[in-house]
Order: sequence, then C-alpha cells, then structure tokens
Amino acid sequence: MKANSWMCLLALLFAWQLRAEELQGPNTDGTGSSLGSATGTGTGTGLGTGTATPTLPNEPSTQAEAEEVTTAESESRVPSESNERKAAKPKESTKFAPRTKVMSDSMFERLWNDSVIRRQKLKAEIERIEAKRKSTEVLELTPDQIEAQTVYDNAMDILAKPSTDKRVAFILLKKAAEFNHLKARAELAWAALLGHWMDFDFNHAVDEFESLANEGVPEAHMGLGFLYSVGVGGKNVSQPLALIHYSLAALGDNTPAQMAMGYRYLYGINVPISCEKALIQYKRVAKKVASKITFANGPVVHRVRLLDDLENPGSPETEIVDYYKLLADKGDIQSQVGLGQLYYQGGKVTQQDHQKALEYFKMAATAGNAVGFAFLGKLYLEGSEQIKADNDAAFGYFSKAAEMGDPVGQSGLGLMYLKGLGVPKDSIKALSYFTQAADQGWVDGQLQLGNMYFTGNGVKIDYKLAFKYFNLATQSGHVLAYYNLGVMNAYGMGMLRSCPAAVEFFKTVSERGRWSSRLMMAYSDYKNNRIDEAYMQYSLMAEMGYEVAQSNAAFLLDRKEVHVFNDRHEDLIRAFYYWKRAAGQGYSAAQVKLGDYYYYGWGTSTDFETAAALYRKASEQQYNAQAMFNLGYMHEQGLGMKKDWHLAKRLYDLAAETNSDAKVPVAIALIKLQMLATIESIKESPYRFIFYMDENIAANWDLYMITVLTLLLGIIMYMRRPFQQPDQPAQQPAADDIAAAPVNLAPVGAEAAPVAAVVEGVGATPAVAVSSHDAVAASSSTEASATTAASRADAASQVGSGTTSAAPDGANTLDPTG
Repeated sequence: MKANSWMCLLALLFAWQLRAEELQGPNTDGTGSSLGSATGTGTGTGLGTGTATPTLPNEPSTQAEAEEVTTAESESRVPSESNERKAAKPKESTKFAPRTKVMSDSMFERLWNDSVIRRQKLKAEIERIEAKRKSTEVLELTPDQIEAQTVYDNAMDILAKPSTDKRVAFILLKKAAEFNHLKARAELAWAALLGHWMDFDFNHAVDEFESLANEGVPEAHMGLGFLYSVGVGGKNVSQPLALIHYSLAALGDNTPAQMAMGYRYLYGINVPISCEKALIQYKRVAKKVASKITFANGPVVHRVRLLDDLENPGSPETEIVDYYKLLADKGDIQSQVGLGQLYYQGGKVTQQDHQKALEYFKMAATAGNAVGFAFLGKLYLEGSEQIKADNDAAFGYFSKAAEMGDPVGQSGLGLMYLKGLGVPKDSIKALSYFTQAADQGWVDGQLQLGNMYFTGNGVKIDYKLAFKYFNLATQSGHVLAYYNLGVMNAYGMGMLRSCPAAVEFFKTVSERGRWSSRLMMAYSDYKNNRIDEAYMQYSLMAEMGYEVAQSNAAFLLDRKEVHVFNDRHEDLIRAFYYWKRAAGQGYSAAQVKLGDYYYYGWGTSTDFETAAALYRKASEQQYNAQAMFNLGYMHEQGLGMKKDWHLAKRLYDLAAETNSDAKVPVAIALIKLQMLATIESIKESPYRFIFYMDENIAANWDLYMITVLTLLLGIIMYMRRPFQQPDQPAQQPAADDIAAAPVNLAPVGAEAAPVAAVVEGVGATPAVAVSSHDAVAASSSTEASATTAASRADAASQVGSGTTSAAPDGANTLDPTG
C-alpha cells in the first residue's frame, strides 16, 4: 500500500513538472514561441497583423497584466497604416518580453505553493486512510471481548441511574474484568481506591493503575495522577508526576482529568496561569454536560459544606419530609406540591423518585392546582425509568395549566410547538408562550426565549436580547443558560470577548455533570461515620476544582478525623493546602481558617501579616464576623499591624452588628479592652509607681493572680458552708401547758382509760390524770387554749428526748372510777 501511494505521489510530481514547463513562459531565443518578433512569422496566436500577445491559461491576475492585455486589444483595432508604422519600430515590441517574464515568474510561484499544499494534503489523506485501516483491523473483536463490552456497558448504565442497586453493577464489572476488559478493571481499581462499594485496597489500585497505564488507558493515568497529587497508596507527593499523568489522561478525553487541568491552568497550580488553556479544557467538559440535558434543568447538586453544617445544623430533612407527608395525606395542596417537587429533583437525603413525584402531583392536580398540572406535563414530556414519555398526555396537562395562567404550563406548550413534539411546529406560537412564561419569571421560558433570539429561530437574531434572557435564566441556576453565556463570551458574540468570564461560565457548567453526585455520596459517608471514605471522595473532587470538596476535605483533616495518613503534621500540611485552594475561590470561612493556620503556624510558618491580610479580605468582601473579631484582636495586641485600640473597638462592634452570635464574645472583649485602657491611664497618672514596685510581680503577674483568686475562692467556700446548730438539753414545759393539753381523748360514752403524763426532771410537777369526760368538757369550753397547749406540748416533746416512755414504777396513777 505504501509503495503504491508513493508511486502515485511521484506520478503527480512528474505531471506537475510538465505543467510547470508549459506555464513557464516564452523562450526569447526560440522561434516557436507565441511571442515572435513583430516582423517574424511565429506560430503563436496574434492579436493583430504586426503585433503578438502571450496566450495565458487563465485571466490576468494583476492590474499590470490587465492593463497590458487591454493595451494590446486597443492597438489591434487601429488602421493597418498605424500597425505598419509600429512594425517599423522594433524597440517597442521588445518591451513585452521583460513584462511577460515577471508575470510568468509570479504565476510559477503561485502554482508552486499550490502544488506544495496539495502534496501535503495528499500525504495527510494517505496517512489517514492507513490509520483507518489499522483501526478497523483492531476493532475486530473476539466473542469474549464482545461479551465483556456488553457486560461493561450494562454495568455503566446501572451506575448512571440514580435509583438502582449499585452492587449489581460491580458484580457485572468484575465479570467483565475477568475477560480482561481494560475499562472495567480501571473502574474496579477506582472503587478499591475510594472505598466505595468495595473495601479499601490501595496496593491493588496502584498495581492496576500502573498496569493499565502501560496499556494507555486514560482512567489509569487519572488514577496515578490522583495518587501522586494526594500522596496515598505508597506514593510520595509529586506534583510534576501528577501533572504528567493528568495531561495524558486529558488527551485521552478523560473528563475528571480535563477538569483537573482546567482548574490548574486557571489558578496556576504548578503551571503558569493560562486562561486560554483553561478555556479549552473546561469548554470540552461543558459541551459534554450540555449535550446530556434535554428539557430539564439538569441534575441538582447539593453543595453541603461541613463547616457550615456543623455551625448551623438546622432540622433534619427526614423530619421535615415526614411532617409534609402528614399534611399532604390530610389534603394540604401546598404540601403535596412541595413533596412532588422534592421527589422530582431530589434532596440532600431524599433520593430522586419520579414515581412518587407523579403521585403527589396527581393529588394536587385532582384538587385543581395549576402547578400540579404543569409538572405532570413535564414528567410525561421528559419521561424516565418509571414513567414512559407521552406527548399527548403532556400536551393535555400543559394546556390545562396554561389556561390557568401557570408559567410552567405555558413554557411547556411553547417547547412542544418549537420542537414539534406531538404537534405541528409553530415558532410563532412558541414565541408567544415563551414570552408569557418569561414575563412571569419562569426560568425555562427565559432560556428558550434566549435560544430563539440567539439562533434566529422564528425571529431575527438579536444577541443583546439573547444575552438578557440568558442572564435572567442564570439567576435561577439553569445549566444551559450558563453554557450559552460561556459560548457568547468565548467567541465575542454580541459583546467583547472575555476569556475569564467564559471560563467561569464553563466551569460552572462542568461542575453540574453527573459526576457531581460524588459530593452527596461523600456527605452520606460522613453522616454514616465512614470518615476515610468521605475524605477520599472529597479529595478526588477537590482535584477537579470543586471548592466545596476542598473545604470539606480540609475540615475533616483539621478535626483529626481522617486515619489514612496517621501523621498529624502531614494532616495539617494537607489541610493547609486545601484551605488555601478553597480560599482562592472566594470562600470566606476558608479565608478565616487559612488566616488561623498562618497565625498559629499550623502546616506552615507563623506569619501574622499574611493572617491579618486574609482576615481583612474576608471581612471586607464577605462581611465575615469571625474575621472582623480576629482582626480586632490583632489590632488590640499589635500583631502583624500597628496597635490601635480605637480601631479594635470598631471592629468588635462591627462583628456584633454583623452576627448576633458574636455579641457575647464581643462584650467580653470590650470589657477586657476597657480594663486595659484603665490600666494604661493609671500608668500615666501619679499612681503609676504601683506598677513598678517589684519587677518580679510584673513578670509573674499570672501566678499572683491565680493565687489571689484561689484565696478568694477559699474564703467564699468557708463563708457559705452549711451551719450546724449544737444539741440543746430538753426544756421542762410549764405546768399550765401540761394541764391544758388534751391527753388521750376518747369518744363520749367510751370506756374510761387511764392516761398518765410523766414529766421527768428536777422539781417536776406530779402528773395529773383526767377522765375523758372532763377532757372533752374542757376541750369544748376552751377550744382555743387547748389547741395552743397541744402545740406547746408538741414543741416540748420535740425539744426533749423526742420519745414517749411508759410511767416509771414509782409514778402516781389515779383510777378515774375510784
């Protein structure tokens, strides 16, 4: 094949040489040329009797040539007498020769360049054909390879769907790997590296990546780049090696590698900053994401920052969902619509489930709710695993919603008329419905209206209006609106070209791909206390440029919860770099944490000035209360900046105004600041000698303060000890009290019982026994005195021994019957 190709090429060159000789121009020495003398009889074609002009294959290519031909033609029309006179002047005819020579040289040069270009194109075409034949030979798969590819495709389809059993997918991947399917082996190696659906096995992952990288598998190069960048699996951190493997993977069209390279070129991480190179990488990824979006707004990405979630946990999503379910079952329409939208898009904890969304939207539509009709139309228009697409049903639901003035229904009808889905195409109707929806602020209507003005579909192209509607759609976070604005900024369509703006738009689109579901997988691992698995997921997404993943990975390392490295110093270094990358993308909390690392020297050297600069940046750009408080403290102490108590007080006050949670620490800081100001004023007063009494006191003031506080605490404890009264001897009750006290009262008519009251002590009065009848009479006549006597007797008995004893042997006992 190569010999035949070269023979064809040589034949083409030989033919070109013959053609060049024909077009080289006249030979002044020969007689057979078309430029014979004015008196000669040349064989060329002349324009007149006595004059001749060159015969060219094409029209004149220059103005000089055109003027020359025009002059010759005008001269051919004059009478023959003038021609004879010109023939008598041979010098004038010889002027054509040098002009014709210049013309032929320029033609020769142009033809030579054209031939070189044709020869290069021919060579490239030959090489392309040969490469195609080689690739065709390679694509002839064996039955085992065909089966392995089929199994692999089925496994990847299961992994791509949200509500499927991923364990089945990994079983299929293992089966495909047994047939030596390279991509299946790479997927299993990634699962072993990340600990997702498989146990951690760094050694196996490293061996597989190195083996597959030799085969040129892009996923393996991405894996090795990640290992060298993070420093796991026995690999030391080496950013140059990571950069090499990322570049090879990106050339193989690996999406994570393209995002990693785009992020590094955008922020200059181990490479020079290059907006254009970042634009190339992010544009490729954004194009993939945009091509997968049909009618919906794309997958919903929940960016949960663990630091914010710790400080403001909020109510668990499951409890809120249960509460709304209770209301929906009772017929609350708003709860039905809310649950339908939650299951339609999915939540932080709630999985996307279009079947449940359909049930709740039907409940709302049955009650006549326009939003329920509209979203039923969206479900049937888009279709899903559980719901088969039905254009007729979608048109019916959209029509009912549009009649009720719902913008979702109006936008749905416009889309069906624009695409001709179940109805004839009608761009005028589509424009009308999109305009109505956009006027009500519905994002799909704004997007589709922008597309019509951008492409000129049914309207005149108007980039300014397209930009307006795309910008409105981005305020609601529509992925395609971001993509279209990225295209307009990248190519300068309707505006000045802006590479930074285009990169930002394409980066936003790239981070909305289906691979962003790893963020929620990592968050689920964190909630289930699988910290190492969550960290590996976050670190991978951090390499791809996700700011949320960078801050979350740093958060886990900062809290000593990661056990992958088992070295606190290495954890702090890695956390420092993750905080630094997240701060570079504008996350204010990361800027504050990075300032703390510079302030305390964690993972880096202590640098008060850099810490103060980071605090100031977070306080001025993001109004971060913590940054304001820290900056005030540094002004108070004069760390990294000039000591200024007035400015410190102002920053403390701003922190309290910005966040109500900062009021308590701000109040304490202000009290301390007031005390310092008071001490400083005393030092400037006549009483300043107090502070210079003993240098030892000033040097060890904290020890003296602790001693004084300890003494004060001891005195307070001694003064507040429980008071115990000493035991007192029994007091002898008065005789009147004893006589007045009712003793052993019994009902009237009951049998009399002897009662003895015994009072012991020196000078005691003999006990007096009274009958029950007398006691009752005395009690009825003097009730008040009896009650008082009884209380006194009780008090006497309590003060005494507190026991009631029987009468001693020598006591007098009176028998009431005697």
